Amino acid sequence: MQFEEVILRLAAMPEPLPAPSAILMPTIIGDAGEHPQRIPPPSRPGRPAGVLVLLYPDETGATRVVLTERANRDGHHSGEVSFPGGKSEPSDADMVATALREAAEEVALDGAAVGLRVAGLLEQVWIPVSDYAVTPVVATASRRPALVAAPAEVARIVEPPVTQFFPGSPIEIVERTIGDWRLRYGAYAVDGLSVWGATARILSQLGAVLAG
Repeated sequence: MQFEEVILRLAAMPEPLPAPSAILMPTIIGDAGEHPQRIPPPSRPGRPAGVLVLLYPDETGATRVVLTERANRDGHHSGEVSFPGGKSEPSDADMVATALREAAEEVALDGAAVGLRVAGLLEQVWIPVSDYAVTPVVATASRRPALVAAPAEVARIVEPPVTQFFPGSPIEIVERTIGDWRLRYGAYAVDGLSVWGATARILSQLGAVLAG
């Protein structure tokens, strides 16, 4: 999708927002014959966090989105694919401030240099394993940003075309055990990485918004 069309689509975010693909939602699977069960939502809000869903035009004018492969270190999301972002700090005015601050820290994003504009918010996503309630902040940059990964937090920056996450795009079905849970979920394959969980659901909703 050309960047000019993305700008037009984001000028009026749909209400309500389209749902992400249901197949991406992790489910708990048990012994043979048991039906998969959804992970129950919390009875209280999770810890607030913000991520930056940054879109920009490549050299052909096609739209790409910025993702990061997390550095391998102790933590729930080590080695996973995510957006630049993290937990809210008391000094952050709102979730937009959180997302922009984290993007500057993790990938050295200079919003002013790339003409960054915030387009709006996608639906909040709760991450069970870390108990974060993540607000996705959608923004556009008028040119490709010069990004540099912070080694302590980011192993690699990947920038796939946004059309890879449109409705009907290939989704792999994965089964794996995480902690005490045996999970089944859908995932996108991106540059040799498996994109699943909250990141995949955010990308799916973004794709549905842009595909109209």
